[in-house]
Parts: sequence; C-alpha cells; structure tokens
Amino acid sequence: MQKTVIKTDRAPAAIGTYSQAVRAGNTVYLSGQIPLDPDSGELVTGDIAVQIRQVFDNLTAVAEAAGGSLDDAVKLTVYLTDLGHFSAVNEIMAEYFSEPYPARAAVGIASLPRNAEVEAEAILSV
Repeated sequence: MQKTVIKTDRAPAAIGTYSQAVRAGNTVYLSGQIPLDPDSGELVTGDIAVQIRQVFDNLTAVAEAAGGSLDDAVKLTVYLTDLGHFSAVNEIMAEYFSEPYPARAAVGIASLPRNAEVEAEAILSV
C-alpha cells in the first residue's frame, strides 16, 4: 500500500524525525501534537485550556490538510502530565468533535517534549 505524507504550514513543523501525518489507503495517522504555535514554533502560554485548544487546533489543521476533519477521527489518544486536567480535555474536546465520538485513551505520563502538559494524536478514516 502506498504511503502519502501530509504536511501543512497551518500546524507546527515536526520537531523530530516524523511526518505531521501519513495516509495509507483511507486511513490517516496524525502524529502527536503538543501546544506549539505554528507561526512561532513556541509553546503557547496560558492555562491548560489554552494549551488543549492549541493541540486540537493543530490536529484540525493536519486533518484538513489530509482532506478530512476531526469528525473523521476513529481513535484519539491524549497524553497528560497531570490527569487532573482530564475533565478540561473532555469539555474542550466537545467543542472540536461531534458524536459519535472517536474511541479514546487518556494516558498520564511523566513528561512531554518541550515540557508541554498535553499532547494528542489521532487516527482518521477518510
């Protein structure tokens, strides 16, 4: 199966050896997004809600570059350095996703790149 790399300037450039997303057939794998501003490449400042929204904005931009949207997500994984932010993820996720919601995991971890507090990745079926 042919793989196609998805890239957009509306989301942060990769900060490592990975693509923003890869399409294989009708499946698009969105790499994890941390709350980086796509213009400056710096972490957004503000409370956790600002950070979560930036993560979902970044995922939205990559999904759209792949010809889809977050409503095409079938699986979402959210990584949090503080699981106390779980309810904030739920509230803000409802602003970006429509029912039926994707399958999801929320994982508490010790740290993320650039000391971010939240990261999310998704799998789309488009």
